[in-house]
Amino acid sequence: MQGLQKQRGISLIGLMFTIAVLAAIGLLAMQIVPTYSEYRAISAAIVKAKSAGGTPQDIQASFSKSAEVGYISSITARDLVITREDGGLEVSFAYDKKIPLVGPASLLLEYAGSTSKSGAAAAKPEDK
Repeated sequence: MQGLQKQRGISLIGLMFTIAVLAAIGLLAMQIVPTYSEYRAISAAIVKAKSAGGTPQDIQASFSKSAEVGYISSITARDLVITREDGGLEVSFAYDKKIPLVGPASLLLEYAGSTSKSGAAAAKPEDK
């Protein structure tokens, strides 16, 4: 007679816990992915705006058009920081995105970008 073999696998409680953790990660990802997608759209829009315009007003107008087409709502053309570096104009931006989680807890994402080769981004926006 053979001895009883030990059962292997996950228990019902373990399965429920695993599903709860995966659901929480999925919900968080569903809130973060759109903000990151918008950040990538803003980064592409400032590169396009820089190549399209020679003056700060041209750059802002080009960015406004790209923002309208790309559904960019986190920043406007006025929020862009346009500086002169090495004889050319460089465009940068910085903004915060706050995602409410549960009760008083929230997640703060700080986004910044620049067309500068040095990668120096704009200063963070001040709270109004």
